[in-house]
Amino acid sequence: MGTPDFSVPALRAVAARCDVTLVVTQPDRPRGRGQQMAESEVAAAARELGLPVLKPDDMKSDEVFGALSAQNADVFAVVAFGAILTPRVLALPRVGCVNLHGSLLPDYRGASPVQRALWDGRTETGVCTIFMDEGIDTGDIVLTHSESIRDEDDAASLAARLAEAGGPLLAESVVLAHEGRAMRTSQDRTAGSYAKKLKKSDGIVDWSLTAREVWCHARAVTPWPGATAMHEGKRLLVVRSQVVAGHGKPGTVLAVEHEGVAVACGTDALRLVRVKPEGRAEMAASQWARGARVSLGDHGLYTKESLS
Repeated sequence: MGTPDFSVPALRAVAARCDVTLVVTQPDRPRGRGQQMAESEVAAAARELGLPVLKPDDMKSDEVFGALSAQNADVFAVVAFGAILTPRVLALPRVGCVNLHGSLLPDYRGASPVQRALWDGRTETGVCTIFMDEGIDTGDIVLTHSESIRDEDDAASLAARLAEAGGPLLAESVVLAHEGRAMRTSQDRTAGSYAKKLKKSDGIVDWSLTAREVWCHARAVTPWPGATAMHEGKRLLVVRSQVVAGHGKPGTVLAVEHEGVAVACGTDALRLVRVKPEGRAEMAASQWARGARVSLGDHGLYTKESLS
């Protein structure tokens, strides 16, 4: 059971080691600028592997329950599926449901563990597998893998690396569970943190924060919803940036150089290296600055309040 890109390496790894009888994913959705109906990344990968696919509209329906029950499964392997499994579904497989999660639990339970680790300025995160229970990411831990967070990481690159590491971890966990050899480490439900789902407004840049905080935030919300500032009434996405020395009113342009555009923050400054202006392709910040006639002392990069 899985839906986005993050789930695909796990599907491939599990299929290589186990007899996958069914792949369950979210229904086709409108995607892209044209909003054309398209299948999930997991559905596409399942087709390539020659595996049957179920795309239920309602995981609570008796019809879906019957289809899952008919599999007589030993284990359900779950990764970023996108729907809550009811207690009666959780009880279907002989051994249980094993889930791959994008953090080292109990830190960052919930929908956006990769983004929140970046946002918080962590230098390390990881993936783990758990036996699912009725709570949100509260089940017993089976295996873990730690991963360093690199300065060049954003949510997309970090998620891709965690997904590749997580695939074999889930496959091994499923095999261990099937053989009755999976070690179980219980979680302290009162410990850890919760990573709520991102919303579009989470992308708004607040220049009054320290430059490091703005930098961490920008990486966390790239590629979605995007680190969003405004210049001359148009939105500007900060795609890549660096913390540099500087001082000035937050949101003020301190330097326009070949390396990028330095913008004052609450403490220090953020150098914009790559940006995406509204309605245009991604480009070097210095190229954007020339075209937009950005100059020193420009207050056009508004603070958070201007976008609220």
